[in-house]
Amino acid sequence: MFETAELGNAVAKTDYDARAPGLRVDLINAQYDLRSADFPVVVLLTGDDRAGVNEVLNVLHQWMDTRFVQTIAFGARSEEERERPRFWRYWKALPRKGQLALFVGDWSTSLLVDHLSGGIDDAEFARGLDHVERYEHALVDDGALLLKFWLHLPKRELKRRLKQGRRNDAAALRIDPVDRRLYQNYDELLPHAERLIRKTSSAVAPWQIVEGTDSQYRNLTVAEGILAAVNARIGARAAAPAAAAAIPDLDPQTTVLGSIDLQSRVSYDEYKATVALLQARLRELTARARRKGVATVLVFEGWDAAGKGGAIRRITNALDARDYRTVPISAPTEEEKAHHYLWRFWRQLPRDRQIVIFDRSWYGRVLVERVEGLAQEGEWRRAFAEINDFEDQLVEHGIALGKFWLHIDAGEQLRRFQEREKTPFKKYKIGEDDYRNRGKWDAYVAAIDEMVARTSSELAPWTLVPANDKRFARITILRTVCDALKKSLKRV
Repeated sequence: MFETAELGNAVAKTDYDARAPGLRVDLINAQYDLRSADFPVVVLLTGDDRAGVNEVLNVLHQWMDTRFVQTIAFGARSEEERERPRFWRYWKALPRKGQLALFVGDWSTSLLVDHLSGGIDDAEFARGLDHVERYEHALVDDGALLLKFWLHLPKRELKRRLKQGRRNDAAALRIDPVDRRLYQNYDELLPHAERLIRKTSSAVAPWQIVEGTDSQYRNLTVAEGILAAVNARIGARAAAPAAAAAIPDLDPQTTVLGSIDLQSRVSYDEYKATVALLQARLRELTARARRKGVATVLVFEGWDAAGKGGAIRRITNALDARDYRTVPISAPTEEEKAHHYLWRFWRQLPRDRQIVIFDRSWYGRVLVERVEGLAQEGEWRRAFAEINDFEDQLVEHGIALGKFWLHIDAGEQLRRFQEREKTPFKKYKIGEDDYRNRGKWDAYVAAIDEMVARTSSELAPWTLVPANDKRFARITILRTVCDALKKSLKRV
C-alpha cells in the first residue's frame, strides 16, 4: 500500500507561495460557512511522519481562525481514561454540529501503538479494528464529515532526517527518541500500519496517504483536501432521508412481551425477608467490586408507572452514596442534539469501582424517538447495531452491565395512573403525555419486541421483569444485579 502511494511529489517554493494566500482566505471562509451547517467536521492527522503531523498542524493553525478550531492531541491514556472503555475519550471530544476538530493521535493510532508495544494481543487488535469501523460508520451515518490523513515518510527519508539531526542543531530540535525507535522498528511497523489502513479505510471514511518528503506538497495536500471536502459538503443539496438499514423483518407471530407471565406474585413477608438478604448480598458484592476495580452500569426501561424508580431505590438503599450516580434521562438538550445521540451516554460512563444507574437510556432512539417520529426510520434502524457495539465495548472493558425492561399490562398501568392522581406526593409523576402515550400502546409493543430481539445478546442480555406485582419485580431485579456482579468479578 505505501509502496503504491504517490512518492516523490514536490511543489516549488514559487508555486507554494502563490497558492498559500488564496488557500488561507478560502479556509477561513469555509470555517464561517461551516458555523451554520448541520454537521461537524473531524480531521484525523496521524502517521509515521511524526514531525510532519506537527508541522501540518502548525500550518493549519496559521491559515485558519483558531477560535473556531478545536485541536486535541491524544497521547498515552491517562489513569481516568484507562478506567473507561477505549473510545470514551474520543466520544467525549467530538465537536458539535457546525464545528471543526483536528485530532492528533486518533483511535486507530492508539490501537496500533498498544499492539506494537505488547499492550494488547492480536485478537484484541483485531477486535479493536472492528470497533473502529463501527465507530466511524456511526459518526458518518449521523452526518459527520470525517477526513483521515496518514502522513507517510519513506524509510530512506527518515534515515536522512535522523542523520541531519546529528549534524544540525535546528534539525535536531525536531527529532526525539520516538523517531529513532520508529526508524529501528520501521520494518515491523509498516505491515501492521497497512493492516490497520486496509481494515479501516472505507467508502464513507477513506484514508488519504500523504507522502511527506516535500513539506510544501504535504501541507498543501492536507489543507486543500480539507477545504475541498468541507466546501463540497456545504455546497451539496440537502441529503435525502437515510435509507433504512437492511435488517430482515421479525416473525410477526413472535411477541416477546406476550411471553412474560404477569401473574407472578410474592407475599409481603417473603418480600421483606428476601429483599433484606439480597441487599446484604449486593453490599458485599459491590464492596468486592470496589476493591477489584469493577464498574457497573444498570439500565432501567419500562412502561410509565412500571416501578422503575422504586426498583432503583431498593438498589441504592444497599449502596454507599459515594459509590453510585443515578442519571435520569429526559429529552435531549440543544447541546446534546448537536451531537450523535450516543454522545451524552458515553460521557456518563463510570470510572472503575463506580456504579452508574440510567433511569431510561440510549434505548430512547429505538423506542420513543421511533414511535413519536423523532428519528427517521434509517436512524432508528441503524441504532440497533450502534447500541450493540456500544454495549459490547462496555462488557469487554470489564463493566458489569444490567438491562431491565419492567413490563405491566395496560389495565395495571391505568390503575397506577389513577392512584398517582389521588396521592399528593405522587401527583407530579402524572401528566397529559402519560395518557397520550397509552393511545400508542400497540406501536410501543412492536418497538419493544424488536428492541429486545435486536439488542439482547450473550454479552448484554435483557432481563424482562414481570412488574404487575412490584414486590416480585424488585426481588427479580436485585437478584439479577447480584448475579451480573458475581459474573463480572469472576473475570477479573
